Amino acid sequence: MPAILTPIKTREDVLFEDSLRPQKFEDFIGQDNIKANLKIFIQAAKKRNENLDHVLLYGPPGLGKTSLAYLVAKELGVGIKPTSGPVIEKAGDLSAILTSLQDKELLFIDEIHRLHPSLEEILYSAMEDFSLDVIIGQGPGARSHKLKIKRFTLVGATTRAGKITAPLRSRFGIVHRLDYYQPEDLKKIILRSARILKVKVEEGGAEEIARRARGTPRIANRLLRRVRDFAEVKGDGLIDERVARKALDQMEVDVFGLDDVDRKILYTIMENFSGGPVGINTIAAAIDEEKETIEAIYEPYLMRLGFLERTPRGRQLTAKAYDHLGNHQPADQRQKKLF
Repeated sequence: MPAILTPIKTREDVLFEDSLRPQKFEDFIGQDNIKANLKIFIQAAKKRNENLDHVLLYGPPGLGKTSLAYLVAKELGVGIKPTSGPVIEKAGDLSAILTSLQDKELLFIDEIHRLHPSLEEILYSAMEDFSLDVIIGQGPGARSHKLKIKRFTLVGATTRAGKITAPLRSRFGIVHRLDYYQPEDLKKIILRSARILKVKVEEGGAEEIARRARGTPRIANRLLRRVRDFAEVKGDGLIDERVARKALDQMEVDVFGLDDVDRKILYTIMENFSGGPVGINTIAAAIDEEKETIEAIYEPYLMRLGFLERTPRGRQLTAKAYDHLGNHQPADQRQKKLF
């Protein structure tokens, strides 16, 4: 997928996201129910002078899981130690992190589903009893010793909640799923980011970008930066509706936020396989794209738009997809039963 529309964090995003990250809950736009619940849980924990229950945040990439973790730490008035599942390779690494935590401090593990199973075993006792099982000695004389650690809050973030083992998931007291954003919330995010980046944006320009941002704040902010480039080079720096539309069209981001690969998937199913159903492996081979990439990045959005259906027999286009592509759905396709 072109970097412009991937929800995965790119190197360029790292340079901008810290400056755009909300500093308080009031600045975090969208996910209102999750924010309201977290505020109550945080206030209750502070009132009892206890650590907050462990929190699991899951959902598609680019929706603000990391930002929420940092806001929870700020609201609690404690420090935060960020890491990620792939970075922690050995039991000693995780043990060192856990023993260095201060009282009520927050440990944030991104991509927690990628933790090695042997490391999860260490987390179980740490999350439940705030202790670590340490092996002292070697061979027949080795013995296990429980090492107490400070009471802490683990915040795990993942895009693949189904890959988290049941024993680990059951140890999170607070579980929230982040969903895609509505265009009106993305518009507010774009206007806020524009103020921080000192970009001149009219409401019409912000609305046009929001409509094509695939429901994802990270993509919205990235499109804002790219449209800003067009506005500065081709115009006077002001992003209005006309400038935004022209820039996004030139970048081949259509009115639904689809890019060239999205359209290639739809056209391949329509033209090569009569609209489906067709297997995901066949689609991947036909467009020369990884099966996992299609399943994780492209399919969820196409299904959310109502362009694609998953059936036991494979993927199948909907009438809405045919309308968007400017083709009529064949009669025999409409009559196919989905078994």
